[in-house]
Amino acid sequence: MNFSAIKLDSHAVEVVFTEDAVRFVLVDGREISAPLEWFPKLRDADDRKRNHWRLIGKGSGVHWPDLDEDISVSFLIHGRE
Repeated sequence: MNFSAIKLDSHAVEVVFTEDAVRFVLVDGREISAPLEWFPKLRDADDRKRNHWRLIGKGSGVHWPDLDEDISVSFLIHGRE
């Protein structure tokens, strides 16, 4: 059996919120989401604070300075370790 080799790049380029989830858009086109229940600071924040984020580690994670919250792409892919 042959498998096509696709290079996956697990770096975030965008963050999107829905009513009950946070979604990271990755540079390779994947989208990974997690329930806001996992992140009480984000769940309880207003839209202004949620949307004030910056990429850290060249997109390996996202930081919300107003909330002192960081989420890594690795955490969203692999879960709690």
